[in-house]
Amino acid sequence: MPYAYDLTTDCYDPLDPNGNITVTFDIIQWTHDGYVARVSIQNYYQYRHVDNPGWKLGFTWVNNEIIWSISGAIATHRGNCSVIKEEEVPHCCMSTPEIVDLMSGTQPPNSPENCCRGGVLAASAINPQQSSSSFDMVVGNLQGNSSLQMPRMPVNLTLQAPGPGYTCSPTEETPPSVALVVGGRREEEVFKTWKSTCTYSSYLANKTPVCCVSLSTFYSPQITTCPQCSCGCRPADKATSSCISGSSNSLETEFVGNSDTLRCTDHMCPLRVHWHIKTNYMDHWRVKLTVTNLNYNRNYTNWNLVVHHPGFSQSTTTYSFNNTLLHTPGIPDDVALFWGLDYYNTNLLNADKDQVGSVSTEILLAKDHKTFTLHNGWALPRTVYFAGENCVMPSPDTFPMLPSGTSICRPFGILMILLIVYLNFKLVKF
Repeated sequence: MPYAYDLTTDCYDPLDPNGNITVTFDIIQWTHDGYVARVSIQNYYQYRHVDNPGWKLGFTWVNNEIIWSISGAIATHRGNCSVIKEEEVPHCCMSTPEIVDLMSGTQPPNSPENCCRGGVLAASAINPQQSSSSFDMVVGNLQGNSSLQMPRMPVNLTLQAPGPGYTCSPTEETPPSVALVVGGRREEEVFKTWKSTCTYSSYLANKTPVCCVSLSTFYSPQITTCPQCSCGCRPADKATSSCISGSSNSLETEFVGNSDTLRCTDHMCPLRVHWHIKTNYMDHWRVKLTVTNLNYNRNYTNWNLVVHHPGFSQSTTTYSFNNTLLHTPGIPDDVALFWGLDYYNTNLLNADKDQVGSVSTEILLAKDHKTFTLHNGWALPRTVYFAGENCVMPSPDTFPMLPSGTSICRPFGILMILLIVYLNFKLVKF
C-alpha cells in the first residue's frame, strides 16, 4: 500500500503545535582565548520523549575553535590536535564535534545540575523536571580569528534523539538569557545567547507507521482489526508465525530495527492499540484500553499513549495508567495522555513465541447526556499516538455498528419498561 507524505506538514502536530527541542548556547564567561558556554537542551514536546541511548548533538565551528574541556558531557572523538602547541591537551579539536551526555551517576564536580542522565529527556507533560539536559564547555583558539567581543556561533546543528527524524533551524542570536541568583533576589544576564529549534518528522524517522488501532464493543460481535498492511504486508505463507521487519536497507529506528523479528500479522505493526467499549451505565461508560507489543526483540520503556476523544471532556477515572489532559490552544480539552505507573507497567515487554507483551487499563468515563451516543462510532477514538507516532486507524465504515433498532444508548428506557412490568405484575396479583 503506497503512502504519501507532505514533509512540511509532517513536522507539525496539531495536537502539540508548540512541540520542539530547543538547543541554547549561553556564553557565561570570557577566557583568555575564548569563552565558557553553557549548552542546554530542552524538550518542549508534551508526549515525545528521548529514550536510550539518548541524544547526540552535532554542530560545525566556523573559526577553527577547539573545546578545551567539557563538564557534564563528552565529545565522541578528540580529532587531530597536533597544531595546538600547549601543555594542556584539548578535549576535542574536530571542526564538527558530536557531543553526548554522561551516564547517570557519573556527574563530575561543578557540572550543571541537570546533566548526566544518559541523554534521556522526559516528555514535558509527563515529567517536566527531567525534560532538559545541559553541559558546560570551554571554547578556545580564537586569537587572530575573531574578537572576543564577537565570537561566531556554531552552525549546521544536528540532533539525534536517539535516531533520525529531527531537523534543526539555523542558529540565531536572541536576547541574553537571564538567571535568578541569591535565592531569586538578583537577576544576572549571560553575555550572549544563541538558539536553534529542532522539530521532528515521522517521515524522516520512520518511512512507514509503527502502530495501528483495532476496535471492539460489547454490543457487536464484530471486531474491527487493524487495516491490512498498515505497517507492511506479511509473507504469502500464512503458516509462518515469525517475520523479519523491513528490508536490509530499512532505517534503524527507536521503534523497530531492520532485523527485528515480529509476530506475523496481516498489519505487520510492532505495536497495536485496542479500544474496547466494555459496558454502558446510566451515568458512565467503561472502556478497556490495551497496548500490545508484537516485537520479539525489544521492550518499550517509558511508553506513552495519546487518545483524542470527545468523551475525555467529562470526568474520567483511569485504574492502571497515569493520565492527564493535554491543553492545546484551539482544541477542546478532549485529548488524554496516558503513561505507565512507576514500578508497575512503565516497561512494555517484548513478545515471545508463547505470548505477547501488553499493558492495559480500564477507564470509567462520565456521560454528557446531551452528546453521548453509541451510534455511528461516536464512542470510538478519533486519533491515537504511541510515543508521538500516529497510529493507523481503521476506516469509519468498518467500525462496529449497533444492531438495527436498538435503544442501548438509553438505559433509562429499559428501566422504565422493567418498572411497568413490575407494576403490572403487582396489579394482577392484587
